[in-house]
Amino acid sequence: MLSNGQQAFTIAHSSDISSARRYAALLSSSLGFGEVQAGRLAIIVTEAATNILKHAGDGLMLVTPVSDGARQSIEVLALDRGKGIANLGESLADGVSTSGTQGTGLGAIRRLSRTFDVYSAPGKGSAFYAVIDHVEAQTAPLRPVEHAAICIPIAGEDECGDAWAVEIDDTGVSMMVADGLGHGPEAARASGTAVQELKSRPGLAPAVAMEHIHKALRPTRGAAIAVARHALGSEELVFGGIGNIAAAVMGPESRKQMVSHNGIVGHNMRKVQEFAAPWPQEAVFIMCSDGITTQWDIAGYPGLFARHPAVIAGVIYRDFLRGRDDATVLVVKKNA
Repeated sequence: MLSNGQQAFTIAHSSDISSARRYAALLSSSLGFGEVQAGRLAIIVTEAATNILKHAGDGLMLVTPVSDGARQSIEVLALDRGKGIANLGESLADGVSTSGTQGTGLGAIRRLSRTFDVYSAPGKGSAFYAVIDHVEAQTAPLRPVEHAAICIPIAGEDECGDAWAVEIDDTGVSMMVADGLGHGPEAARASGTAVQELKSRPGLAPAVAMEHIHKALRPTRGAAIAVARHALGSEELVFGGIGNIAAAVMGPESRKQMVSHNGIVGHNMRKVQEFAAPWPQEAVFIMCSDGITTQWDIAGYPGLFARHPAVIAGVIYRDFLRGRDDATVLVVKKNA
């Protein structure tokens, strides 16, 4: 499943709220959202951005369209580096505010969302995640994994040279992050070709999938790519990577780092070596392009492992972004 059209908005002034709200309105209109759902989305965007300005001074908001089979949704992720919320339960109650306002903002976001999650801790800032569906109370089948990604181009570029995919078939789940060499349209063409190749050949082992991707990328500038495969019912993950894609299976007290080898997929790729690692139920699988620093880690964020993958991805992006490259964070969790 792919997510396209993700937009990031710096929230530092009241005018930035209007920009984010306009994009959300345009997006909901293009997806055929009705008036009620579009109105709810506008409130969520406004309240989340207003909360950033009130409590942190500035932050970041991401608005993302997501297709999950027949269900069309829009996700809103609000990130800040403020002092954090000491009493989260109290702050989510209507009528309570630490800034002297009416205090209905966070409560309204939770009420109006199909899915809502939040992470905040003293000194760790806050991350709020909300989802509005095209149709109210629309359901989707339970999938074996839950995932979310942030994939944002470097400043000054309209197209992101990174791409990602999570593909579910009858026997398992394939996951990929691709980083086309350089930036802009040609980098996007390389990473996009890798995604399409993975989608067209479901169920392959990572080394086999990488060989097909390597052939498909020969006419392009090439890419750094990592592919992982999880067989349904197993507690193992198999990984193969070429280039600077970092990946790890992380639990509350453990971290198993995956190994990628040097090379460029599409040009000078040697035989891909696969690595297997345990993937227990409580652990998350994370992949990052090199737009994220190599020091990324979530062990220092108490309770973050239990949050939605979008919240985990948001915290990593917020706190470990290099700022001089396209950047992607993919987070995948098993469903119980």
